Amino acid sequence: MGRDNRSTGRLFLRKDLPVFNRRLAFALVAPVAAVSLSGCGINSVPTAEENAKAKWADVQANFQRRANLIPNLVATVQGQAASERQILTEVTNARAGANTVTLSPEQLSDPAAMARYQQAQGQVTVALGRLVALQEQYPQLRSQEGFLNLQTQLEGTENRIAISIRDYNAAVQSYNTTIRTFPDIIGAKIIHGAQPMTPYQATTANAEVAPTVNFGQ
Repeated sequence: MGRDNRSTGRLFLRKDLPVFNRRLAFALVAPVAAVSLSGCGINSVPTAEENAKAKWADVQANFQRRANLIPNLVATVQGQAASERQILTEVTNARAGANTVTLSPEQLSDPAAMARYQQAQGQVTVALGRLVALQEQYPQLRSQEGFLNLQTQLEGTENRIAISIRDYNAAVQSYNTTIRTFPDIIGAKIIHGAQPMTPYQATTANAEVAPTVNFGQ
């Protein structure tokens, strides 16, 4: 009877030993696999992607801030320079056109969509520059408190636009480098299906540098 018990015990050990080995192997391999996967873009790629999208949201918010200033600026100039109907209409139409061209975060990898957005905002920049330049022909604009307040707001907005574009382009460069560089490229291609994002390339010269908005002060 004792011999049977010893035999049963040996069988029990032999039966359980492989299970223990598998658990031990899993416990040893799992952390290594996790580290390996994390080094293959599992976390770094989506982190870089979300950062670029957040920076793009800042760009859009600042362009919208500028668009919101335009009606007041047009109204102020119109009060003193109603004869400049062509420029006033140009600014109004450029703003309306830009408001119809949107670029969602999912379209940041579409160069054509980015080009349309850039062109629309570039038209606003050009038209707005012509409108602001009217203060040279109409010095009385400089004496208006509303016009001077718009100076501060417009300067601040143009600075925000320039900074947000710079930050977005830096985030895009970081993301694009991440998805092209080993070992992150493994996760980028196999797991995330990542595509390069498109930087913002201004259609007007030096648009990443905030323009000087001078109302004669």
